[in-house]
Amino acid sequence: MMIVNTLLLLAGLALIIFGADALVDGASAIARKAGISEFVIGLTIVGFGTSCPELVVSITGALGGNADISIGNVLGSNIFNTLLILGITAVILPVAVTVKNRKVDIPLMVAVSLLLPLMFVLGEISLISGIVMLVLFAAYIIFCFKTDENGGAEEPSGNDNSILSRISSHTVGAVILIFAGLVALVAGGRLFVDYACIIARALGASNKFIAVTVLAAGTSLPELATSVVAAAKGKGQLALGNVVGSNIFNVLLILGASAVITPLSMAGMDVVDIAVFTVGALLLPLFAYTGKKDRLDRGEGVIMLVTFAAYYIYLISKI
Repeated sequence: MMIVNTLLLLAGLALIIFGADALVDGASAIARKAGISEFVIGLTIVGFGTSCPELVVSITGALGGNADISIGNVLGSNIFNTLLILGITAVILPVAVTVKNRKVDIPLMVAVSLLLPLMFVLGEISLISGIVMLVLFAAYIIFCFKTDENGGAEEPSGNDNSILSRISSHTVGAVILIFAGLVALVAGGRLFVDYACIIARALGASNKFIAVTVLAAGTSLPELATSVVAAAKGKGQLALGNVVGSNIFNVLLILGASAVITPLSMAGMDVVDIAVFTVGALLLPLFAYTGKKDRLDRGEGVIMLVTFAAYYIYLISKI
């Protein structure tokens, strides 16, 4: 049985990898054709698509009255996004940070992220708070498109002759790739999460450990795959936009929608988890405003990865 579960786990991973490749090629092509920057495409279409697994898990948790699943999934996913995904992306290829990123996008992500520790102090995410989050989310999406300067649209490399790239050269093909990529990412993420949880429980891991680590990491696999593929293809702005957009989507849309379904108690959250979440949110602006301000370099990526590893070692020690 364990062999079957492992094979299904790998099948989910394969779908995620394919979906990420298709989504990056399709979204990049649409960005070029529509005159929209790849950063904004990453913030919106890609950010929403790769946040779908978190949305499914958190909404399911809220419907079941399990606040720990809804909150823990978002908290863990944002830690995973900022520390591991951006860290790996920067190590593969230093990530360009534009003036607009420093002045607008990153401060917005930090402001939204700090809502979670505020809710931790207040003790819950109420119905009213959920509605406010959803209104802020709608305003954020409108703001993204209104202020897009098209500073990140990139020309095709010219030497990428893969099947997906040839398909994306046509508008209809690019749209098909986006939808196929989103479907593969969501299906693969769901498959991976389900069987990762089954295997983890078989090995004796607790529900809390699964929620903060396996579940959060599993639902963030689309972001990881998409950002790594984008970095490998030299599309750093799409990778950065994906992480920033996903983090904002997770807090405003996913927690907002979950809280509208049922108020979410923060009682089950650990102070250390909230602290690491906050540190992760603050590291990006720290690196963006110091050192080589035009990019996140490999050294900064390593710091993010070391911080992530230290946190996971702490979590494993608490099993």
